[in-house]
Amino acid sequence: MSTTHPAATRRTTPGVRTPADGGIDPRGPQLTAGLTAVVLVAVLLLPEPWSIALLAVQAALFALGAVRGVQATPHAWLFRTLVRPRLAPPTEWEAPEPPRFAQAVGLAFAAVGLVALLAGATLVGQVAVGFALVAALLNAVFAFCLGCEVYLLARRLTA
Repeated sequence: MSTTHPAATRRTTPGVRTPADGGIDPRGPQLTAGLTAVVLVAVLLLPEPWSIALLAVQAALFALGAVRGVQATPHAWLFRTLVRPRLAPPTEWEAPEPPRFAQAVGLAFAAVGLVALLAGATLVGQVAVGFALVAALLNAVFAFCLGCEVYLLARRLTA
């Protein structure tokens, strides 16, 4: 049985309610956040150069989600192909823009972490990865997308 978390409903923007309207299943980004959290934990635990290589891969995935949208990522394909067919249909669809913005925020933290690790500033790199990890865990565990909320707050402030 599937239920939609209140946080997922809050992220929904008016006018986007179906896949035909560009809406996405909010459980997809939540799965992506879980997979991202696993990768970021591995980045923090693995020694260099493995941690740097893995963070570079994660940064590329963030970039793909930020540029092409979360629907175009390998995680979205995995969700559509293996997970979603086994779930009840979602009760709400969400706009793709907030999760896309969240991917851009993740990219920024991953880029800072990557540059810092490459420059030998391990602590700075680990802190940046830690911030991205906290955001991913909030989404994966509590369906609270921090980047999505920042996006919606920014829209309200600029409207």
